[in-house]
Amino acid sequence: MDHLLNETLEYTGKVQPTPETYDDHHQLLSPYLPNDALIEAVNLAIYLQRPLLLRGEPGCGKTRLARAVAYELNMPYEPWHIKSTSKARDGLYIYDTIGRLRDAQLAATGRLKEKDISRIDDLATYIRWGPLGRAFLQERRTVVLIDEIDKADLDFPNDLLLELDEKRFVIDETGKPIQAKQPPIVFITSNDEKELPDAFLRRCLFHYVTFPDPERLLDIVHAHFPDAQKTVIDAVVMRFLELRQQMSRDKGDAGRKVSTSELIDWFRILHRYPQDELLAILHGSLPFASVLLKSWDDHHRYLKQR
Repeated sequence: MDHLLNETLEYTGKVQPTPETYDDHHQLLSPYLPNDALIEAVNLAIYLQRPLLLRGEPGCGKTRLARAVAYELNMPYEPWHIKSTSKARDGLYIYDTIGRLRDAQLAATGRLKEKDISRIDDLATYIRWGPLGRAFLQERRTVVLIDEIDKADLDFPNDLLLELDEKRFVIDETGKPIQAKQPPIVFITSNDEKELPDAFLRRCLFHYVTFPDPERLLDIVHAHFPDAQKTVIDAVVMRFLELRQQMSRDKGDAGRKVSTSELIDWFRILHRYPQDELLAILHGSLPFASVLLKSWDDHHRYLKQR
């Protein structure tokens, strides 16, 4: 597969941030340990210049992948977190109609400075760029995250076909075409809340982010807590996996199970205790259950089990 990859731009998953590293958005960065299949999917998306659609259980690391790729490849990062009210054009630009109307009213009443009056006729003054629009304007290749696309309405994915396929769009208010200076690397996450249109899926590469196997889970916890004792990590991960396996037996594949992100939060709490005390806590009822169990049924079913 190596011959398919861009020789000068390849994600390896090996470059990790040091503790207390922040990105340009003042977000604390954490280690991210992808498996070989996910690394291959990322590099295929880079080479083919196609969006990578990521699915998987909530908390499995879909959202954090884009930031990890941006960090390793030293690229700008533009996150776009989708809401039920989001429109496709919001990610490209927003035209500030109210701002222009306000300025026109101020000019009519003589309350706008002479040097500012000319900007009213320049519609570009009122363009506010969205994450994808900013990525298109960047001289450097940019990583864009479109997070939880299935939260938006059914028209949302189809309204982005041209932009994602041909890397261009037109500003309706000015008629100006915008062509991406550099093709962005686009990651799209979905929690399967609704089906995505076939025309949209055809333009994407797809990868299902699987739950880590026990060995990788141990590696992930160690990467987040390098000062933790192996005995402690082994014991916490084993108790976590016991709970997850019990949930799988009770709920089946479709039921919600504890996630990797919840394991990290749980370990962060447990890690405050001395080793002997922590190991003793793990042999009782599930400690700090509220970090892992998010419904009354789960509390009732698993809290007292051991």
